[in-house]
Amino acid sequence: MGDRHAQRQSGRRRRKRRRDNTVNSTLKQWNHIQRQLVNAAVTAGSVLLCLLILPIRLPGLELLGVAPNWLLIWVVSWSVKRTALQGAIAGLTLGMIQDGMTAPQPTHALSLAIVGLLTARIQKQRYIQEDFVSVALIVFGMAVVAETITALQFSLPGFGFFRNGTFRTLSEIWLYHQRIALSSAILSSLWAPAVYYPLNRWWERMNAIEQTPT
Repeated sequence: MGDRHAQRQSGRRRRKRRRDNTVNSTLKQWNHIQRQLVNAAVTAGSVLLCLLILPIRLPGLELLGVAPNWLLIWVVSWSVKRTALQGAIAGLTLGMIQDGMTAPQPTHALSLAIVGLLTARIQKQRYIQEDFVSVALIVFGMAVVAETITALQFSLPGFGFFRNGTFRTLSEIWLYHQRIALSSAILSSLWAPAVYYPLNRWWERMNAIEQTPT
């Protein structure tokens, strides 16, 4: 029984290697511009997918009325192996897009830009390793940071209002923030590998091909 299982595992690994080699050989046949265009299309497509599923509420994708912060997960995945400037720009861009989909106040651009900046700085200092557990922990922490920045904006004069016009006290804002931050952090960290793994594999593959002498 154990031998049969080992053979199946070995067969899966061989098939996976063959698929990877086929994809790599195809990409190597393209010129630099073609590869960059495909890479940009895959990256933009992943952002679009995160934007499309952002408002979706499905069983397993919701905790206390809160869904995973897909854009935050994407920003962390992008920033882990990039500079602080690249992380901040990505967060700022996605935050502005999210503001356009929801509401400009409080802005999401500020929180996502800070998330991108901090993620890149953490990785640069080698405080974490590039595995699923480390990325999930980063996403958990950054989700708390992002929600705290949002709560701080709500605490400013003129922001602490419900949609019906009633005023929210600071205690109500921060009590609500604790529930939202914890729910968002838990769900986002659990779903982080679903975004990080395929994107990271793709970007690593493209970087390896670009660095291979022709």
